[in-house]
Amino acid sequence: MVTDVFPSVGPGSRLQMSTYENVLVPIPLPPESDTLRRAVAAYLARFKGQSRVHTESDLRAYLTWCSSHGLDPLTAQRPHLELYIRWMQETRRYKPSTVSRRIAVVAGFYRTCVIDEVLAHSPAEHVRRPNVPAESPTLGLTHLQFEAMLATARASANCNDFALVAMLGLLGLRIFEACGASIQDLGENTATGSCASPAKAARSS
Repeated sequence: MVTDVFPSVGPGSRLQMSTYENVLVPIPLPPESDTLRRAVAAYLARFKGQSRVHTESDLRAYLTWCSSHGLDPLTAQRPHLELYIRWMQETRRYKPSTVSRRIAVVAGFYRTCVIDEVLAHSPAEHVRRPNVPAESPTLGLTHLQFEAMLATARASANCNDFALVAMLGLLGLRIFEACGASIQDLGENTATGSCASPAKAARSS
């Protein structure tokens, strides 16, 4: 079972964990843990916070696929990973960015297995990954979509929601720029009659 691969303990144990955040506390795994479980724990321990949660999710998807095909992940070969990519593309119809991210997690897992001498070589080493456009194919929201988003944000009980949406949509700020801005960072461009921020100005120069 794939669910047995990820570190967990039963109720009443002094090592009981309730979240993935706690699952990866660097404690020695019990001797009966199999090689795959130890390899998974060793790889996920390299991450923390939300990165660990998302990586665990992507790795779990691969291990679930292996389980459904009766494949031991530690005996997988390059053709198996090519089939996994094809399955994500043609059966699940994932976008190239999703396929690329998930196979990158799998490649990272196998790279760690090689580092830890669990495997002699990585089956993902020569796997061909889908091309991901450097720029997002999505141009942005239409006027009607943005107006609907503004209306929803305006009706929110949190006044910050409307301010954030307005800054993102009207100033063209990136999310990290908007979240890091203060009221002193915003000014008015008298030439164009619009607001501006130093972050966007620096990016445009």
